[in-house]
Amino acid sequence: MTASTLVAFEDPQYREAVVDLLGVIAYGEISAFERLAEDAKLAPTLEDKVAIVSMATAEFAHVARLNDRLVELGADPFQAMAPFQEPIDRFHEYTAPADWYEGLIKAYVGDGLANDFYREIAAYLDHGTRDLILASLDDTGHSAFVVDRVRTAIAADPRLGGRLALWGRRLMGEALTQAQRVTADRDALTALLAGGVDRPGLDLAAIGRMFTRITERHAERMAELGLAS
Repeated sequence: MTASTLVAFEDPQYREAVVDLLGVIAYGEISAFERLAEDAKLAPTLEDKVAIVSMATAEFAHVARLNDRLVELGADPFQAMAPFQEPIDRFHEYTAPADWYEGLIKAYVGDGLANDFYREIAAYLDHGTRDLILASLDDTGHSAFVVDRVRTAIAADPRLGGRLALWGRRLMGEALTQAQRVTADRDALTALLAGGVDRPGLDLAAIGRMFTRITERHAERMAELGLAS
């Protein structure tokens, strides 16, 4: 860690917030791996199956670095992830895809919403932690596969577009609700966003702008898929 990073971690509340954030992202990656591996069973072709398995592998590959940082901070990675297992599992239970295309939309849009939220929070962290989080949320180049498959399917059956657009809106509502609940339930994360004497925070107007940016990026993703947000 750099000297500035070490100074930041002298604040126990800041350290707790970072442990929470790394924990929720790490469990999110594990959950995404499990979900994508399950979605691979719905793949219509072997090529599609391999692509989804590759996406799952990329998600899981991020977990080791996140866990290593948690250990470096003196935290138990499994204890850090534990508070987020139930809410993340509940989110996936509420948003279980009905078919292959809903699974693709969830992998692209749903995960994108969560990642945008974590990127927003990462902006208020020390450089080392922020860089680690941003690297863990990298797209890994698989979005082009999802966009191609969804656009091709809609071109072949335009009625599919309406159903998937509704699905995308539902995912957005559930994802934003989960993000707000996770933050509200963890005092350290709430304090991190509120800021302090030595670091900036978010007032109500800034929080509103943050969710506006997340909503706008969601609309951009939906447009890339050929769907109305």
